[in-house]
Amino acid sequence: MPTKRKSKGAYMISAVAEMYEIHPQTLRLYEREGLLKPSRTEGNTRLYTDEDLERLEFILNLARELGVNIAGIAIILQMRERMEEMNRQMQGFVDYVRSEMLSRMQSAPMAKEAMMVPLRRPVPVVPSAAVKQDLKTARAQAGRSGNGERKR
Repeated sequence: MPTKRKSKGAYMISAVAEMYEIHPQTLRLYEREGLLKPSRTEGNTRLYTDEDLERLEFILNLARELGVNIAGIAIILQMRERMEEMNRQMQGFVDYVRSEMLSRMQSAPMAKEAMMVPLRRPVPVVPSAAVKQDLKTARAQAGRSGNGERKR
């Protein structure tokens, strides 16, 4: 769904309802259900930020395009928030590991050779004489039919 906003700022409920062609009661319902959390003025007027409108666009896409009901939207939003939190935690962990590695590499003066880890090369396996004989016997038996004759 294309963004219908023109400028940054806070939008009142009537303007948001008109922009997205929904009834103001729908916005109030989304707020009651915890899907949207607009800020309030001292006079208790709802003000929707650009972030609120991005979230509303996501909600409307789920409802209009995918047919998801309010309970489903709530679950999807919770899962999305959990995934974002997990992503932040993972990024924090990656940043920590990276800084630890850099710190240890800078603090420990080592020769370049000491920092390299040798890779093991595959060792070719040469079958023993007994294994070779077993293979030869197996091939010979596979080439014969049940009456002892060779297949052609």
